[in-house]
Amino acid sequence: MLAAIYPGSFDPITNGHLSLIQRGLEVFDRVVVAIASNPDKQAALFSVEERRQLIREACPDPRVEVDDFHGLLVEYAKRKGVHVILRGLRAVSDFEYEFQMANMNRTLDPKVETVFMMTGEDYFYISSRIVREVASLGGNVKGMVPPNVHHKLQARFGGRE
Repeated sequence: MLAAIYPGSFDPITNGHLSLIQRGLEVFDRVVVAIASNPDKQAALFSVEERRQLIREACPDPRVEVDDFHGLLVEYAKRKGVHVILRGLRAVSDFEYEFQMANMNRTLDPKVETVFMMTGEDYFYISSRIVREVASLGGNVKGMVPPNVHHKLQARFGGRE
C-alpha cells in the first residue's frame, strides 16, 4: 500500500486541506493526516485532541488516518513506515519554504520523498491563520471550512452565519 503523510497544524482544518486530502487519495492508497506540534507557531486555538476529532469528522474515509507527532517529520515517517510527504502549495510564496523543508528532509533521510500538489483554485487564498482571524473578529467563514469546524468556530467566537 502506497501511503503519504500530510503534515500540518490544521488549526483548524480548512476546505483547502480537505481538497488536498481527497486529491491525495486519488494518488495514494492511504493518507496519514499528521498534526504537528510546532513551537514557532502561536498558541493553538484548538487542542490536538479537538483537531483530531474535527479532522476525523470531516474525513470519514477509512483510508484517512489521523495522528499527531512531535519532533522531526522524517523520524515520524520512519516510525510509520511511510516514505512520502504530501504538501500543498497555495502560492509562489509557499514554494521557497517548502523547497527548503523538502531538501532538509531528504538530507536527514534520503528515503523520504516530498510530493507537492497545487491547491485548488477555489481555496488558494484560505489558510488556517486567516480563518482563525476572521472567525475571531466575528466574520463569516462558512464555505471555507467543513460544517463541523464552522459550528465549532461559531461556538468559540459567535459571529455571522
